[in-house]
Amino acid sequence: MITQGRPGPGTGGSPDPAAAPGGDPAALTDLLDQFLAYIGVERGLAPATVSAYQSDLTMYVHWLEGLGRRELGEVTESDVEGFLASLADESPASRSRRMAAVHAWHDFAFRQGLTGADPSKKVKAPKGPSTLPDVLTVDEVSRLLEAASMGGSNDPVVLRDRALLEFMYATGCRVSEAVGLDLNDLDLDEGLARLTGKGDKQRLVPVGSYARKALTAYLNQGRSPLQGRSRRGTESRAVFLNKRGRRLSRQSVWEVVRQAGERAGIQRPLHPHTLRHSFATHMIEGGADVRSVQELLGHSSVTTTQIYTHVSPQKLIEAYQTSHPRAR
Repeated sequence: MITQGRPGPGTGGSPDPAAAPGGDPAALTDLLDQFLAYIGVERGLAPATVSAYQSDLTMYVHWLEGLGRRELGEVTESDVEGFLASLADESPASRSRRMAAVHAWHDFAFRQGLTGADPSKKVKAPKGPSTLPDVLTVDEVSRLLEAASMGGSNDPVVLRDRALLEFMYATGCRVSEAVGLDLNDLDLDEGLARLTGKGDKQRLVPVGSYARKALTAYLNQGRSPLQGRSRRGTESRAVFLNKRGRRLSRQSVWEVVRQAGERAGIQRPLHPHTLRHSFATHMIEGGADVRSVQELLGHSSVTTTQIYTHVSPQKLIEAYQTSHPRAR
């Protein structure tokens, strides 16, 4: 139990579960703070995830306050439905994300005994159309990686960019896992890397020969010059450094991918997750089982990984041409 309140009338002195330490029912913002502390400390969710919850639930609190609600126990199912309806102009993905936060908060309050019911339980965001992840072909990945190398330049930034993209495609890591990589997380002799994913969960992943070669070139020739450019101290542990000798940022990785995609002549927007999607799809197309890919990606559920079991149009054409008796 997180909060204790004053005895309620007719309860024989039992505490009011919706009350705050001061004796009054906990305000919406107080319960929101408790929930954010719970997911950040007890559940160990990443700061970026906690921040996303905070943003979505702050919007929800403003909506409830506009209805005159001051305590979470006052919220009705109709209130939750009204909030969902107010999101009609947003994308299905945004609506689903915001409603997931609402469900998590109400479920937390109910399980902790802070409210008597969960009014959000039956309110579900409508599913949007199923979309496949944006995936590069193997040829496009090769072009992207060659474009990052700038014709084999030994410039420290170029060496870093090639090593970064090779590593991300070789491991299927998230952008946060790439920028969070430390030197002691790499064992290039064994071809292994330790990645720290969501909730600080760690996993070992193999690093292929192309990525090991690019990383070796960067660590031997590129990283020290970048580290030496720092005027205000250096980040001694980080693998990937920016031009000032600090740990590379997520935003910088986005820019590296975008520029390499433009130089490679890939005519659609790219983002770091494109390499993760491509890694998973190419692994499954190459014969890897879904369970193994789940472990490599660090997914907590195999359901999340199953999106990559889609069959590419080219594979469908090849299957048709080789299997249908009247295809030719």
